[in-house]
Amino acid sequence: MTMQATMDDAMEIAPHHPDNAARNRLVIAILLISTFVVFLNETIMSVAIPHLMGDLGVTASAAQWLTTAFLLTMAVVIPITGFLLQRLNTRPIFLLAISIFAAGTLVCALSPGLEFLVAGRVIQAVGTAIMMPLLMTTVMTLVPPEARGKTMGNISIVMSVAPAIGPTIGGFILNNFDWRFMFYFTLPIAIAALVLGALRIRNVSTPRYAPLDYLSVILSAFAFGGLVYGLSSFGESFAHGGEATVMPLWAPIAVGLVAMALFIWRQFVLQREDKALLDLRVFQSRNYTVSVSMMLIAMMTLFGTVILLPIYTQNVVGLDTLQTGLLLLPGGLLMGLLGPVVGRLFDRVGPTVLAVPGAILVSAVLWALTMVGQDTSPWALLAGHMVLSVGLALIFTPVFTSSMGSVRMELYSHASAVLGSIQQLAGAAGIALFIALMTIRTATLAGEGVDPVEALAGGIRLAFLVGAIISLFAIVAAFFIRKPESGAPGHGGH
Repeated sequence: MTMQATMDDAMEIAPHHPDNAARNRLVIAILLISTFVVFLNETIMSVAIPHLMGDLGVTASAAQWLTTAFLLTMAVVIPITGFLLQRLNTRPIFLLAISIFAAGTLVCALSPGLEFLVAGRVIQAVGTAIMMPLLMTTVMTLVPPEARGKTMGNISIVMSVAPAIGPTIGGFILNNFDWRFMFYFTLPIAIAALVLGALRIRNVSTPRYAPLDYLSVILSAFAFGGLVYGLSSFGESFAHGGEATVMPLWAPIAVGLVAMALFIWRQFVLQREDKALLDLRVFQSRNYTVSVSMMLIAMMTLFGTVILLPIYTQNVVGLDTLQTGLLLLPGGLLMGLLGPVVGRLFDRVGPTVLAVPGAILVSAVLWALTMVGQDTSPWALLAGHMVLSVGLALIFTPVFTSSMGSVRMELYSHASAVLGSIQQLAGAAGIALFIALMTIRTATLAGEGVDPVEALAGGIRLAFLVGAIISLFAIVAAFFIRKPESGAPGHGGH
């Protein structure tokens, strides 16, 4: 026990000491393998939404809940991970996360219909929600400031390649097998990651007492849930010809806004005694605030685009699921290849000269997508998606590294939880907003006698137009991101 205590003390003083290098590489590698699994799971479903709409007999607004429920659950659970990462050591929290994810994958594979499928996705999301902040916090703890850009760049390989091959694998499965095989494919990989982690992962953190405020958990659920459900209700209402729903469309949004205000107030009160579920003192860092704001805008436009492109390519252009997956593959692989390059450039030149052109490229592609129609060439879509991927590669590594490196070390778990919560809420809100705009405009055009396919194209153009307008704010934010000072790693206020 004495020897173990001495080792723990040494790790706490110098977690990225050279003596710990082999252990650190092993832990990060296992976390990366598991991250690959959960990212693959997210995107393997992206080309399946149009297929499932027909197979299960549901509308686009209903089918979007397969993604929205996943992201919404993550947004609700991720705030709790700040508490978990402080209370539990690396090994038990990893085993908890990957076990829950595997259980959710099994439920999805055995689902008889949409309801059970959504339930399985929610269970998957709980495991995924724990995994992402665990990876970010572990990397920030184990990797010295001067090498973080390079490490984040290497991480982006996994985070880009998995989404890139996900749609292609999903398209192949849907073309040749039942949709349930998407989950039969993922399940063995998840189980293998669980076994590998159980055998090889080591504890690298030092648990400490952290209280869990149940009122904050409840308020966060109502806050995030109300906002996303309200946005989704607009699309669902118009999908049924504007019929009245059980409650007024504004009610869940109002509940969400009130709950969010109460949640923020509650955190301000609790953080005075270091008891907040999400310590909002991370926003005392100007650089963290700007980076998170840019991430919010980028995630809204990204997830909205990811959900619309397969609907457009299959229902307007006429491509099948495999062709759609192959169309999205080169861009994702390109993003992965650029990850290490962008990471090394970040360590050398900082985030601004990378994020500004990245935001401009993303915005340019979204503006181009406002002109798509039935006759748009798939080659033009391929080129646009590749340019979009380059822009995102130039954004994500600088934004993640700058935001996490701009707060004090003791706030890493809260910083990653806040970043993850906003990231997932923005993604869910972006999907709900884009689908709602598409549905509303499509229904309006169809009511005017426009051809159904052209009406759908018109709805998609409107959604991309709103996304393009939102992306302009990301360009402005990119000019204000700064590299954290390496001489004061993790110091807030930069």
